[in-house]
Amino acid sequence: MSEAVSALQGASYDGIAQVREIGLQGMITLRGDLGNTALKKAAAAATGQDMPGQRKANVKDDSGIAWMSPDELLILVPYDAVDARLEALGKALAKQHHMAVNVSDARAVFELSGGPVVREVIAKLCPVDMAVGAFGAGDFRRTRMAQVPAAFWMPDENSVRIVCFRSVAQYVFDLLKGAAAPGSAVGYLA
Repeated sequence: MSEAVSALQGASYDGIAQVREIGLQGMITLRGDLGNTALKKAAAAATGQDMPGQRKANVKDDSGIAWMSPDELLILVPYDAVDARLEALGKALAKQHHMAVNVSDARAVFELSGGPVVREVIAKLCPVDMAVGAFGAGDFRRTRMAQVPAAFWMPDENSVRIVCFRSVAQYVFDLLKGAAAPGSAVGYLA
């Protein structure tokens, strides 16, 4: 049996901000009625985090919940825990209309760090207001990054986590490298 590897095997880049592919991350797409108490409890039990509000993410380390749409969550868990968490979600939601799917190997995750300049790097690539007060720690957006779909959140005021399809991981990494290139600071948001 082959060993799982991340899309870019931990690629990193240092510029005005640091770009790093974080490696394997367990991810489950959970669809259903987000107002349903059983679904909220099952998601919280899978991650140890409370259900987030609209366009929010409650994530600590490699576990959390991100709001994707009115009927969809992205459940983040340790990579080696996905199968057990899927089984637990299935049991907890057996009487509820839902869909839970392992999407871990179909996605790539990047971390952008280096202080307030991370807002500027994202603003160069996504149609999202990254100004302090408009977007902050715990906020989540599902949007486009140049030509591809992506989602991101700020775990804190100095870093951003980005999720994209594995098939475009190199493209996203190259976009982030370009937006974080030395000498590319605009100074508007940082």
